[in-house]
Amino acid sequence: MKLLRFFIVGFVFGVVLTKSEAISWYRIYEMFHFQSFHMYGIIGVAVLTGSLGIFIIKKRKIKDYKGLPIKIIPKEKTFVNYIIGGILFGLGWALVGSCPGPIYILLGTGMLSIVVILAGALVGTYVYGIIKDKLPH
Repeated sequence: MKLLRFFIVGFVFGVVLTKSEAISWYRIYEMFHFQSFHMYGIIGVAVLTGSLGIFIIKKRKIKDYKGLPIKIIPKEKTFVNYIIGGILFGLGWALVGSCPGPIYILLGTGMLSIVVILAGALVGTYVYGIIKDKLPH
């Protein structure tokens, strides 16, 4: 029962993404053709919300749901890795027409073709797990 709140938050998040049309292929298409600010606005709000959340966690020393302190480990500032990773992520997103985040939401809305995308995401994650030690981090 402790995890029920996480399922509720996930459900609400899915509804918000669906109602804001963030899972819409058309909206993603518009974004990559620079025809609409819609998705950039959603992404901007997400970045601001995440930044504010991290700030509050650090400032108030908030603990996780088990009562343990949340540790945010700083990452190396390697520009090239972020550029390469961002390009690969963006290309995948543009080719598929879907961000990895709403894969389960799209599946829940009845888009069965998204199973192919889910399989690709799982295979990609598996391959990354195999080769991650050989990649520059």
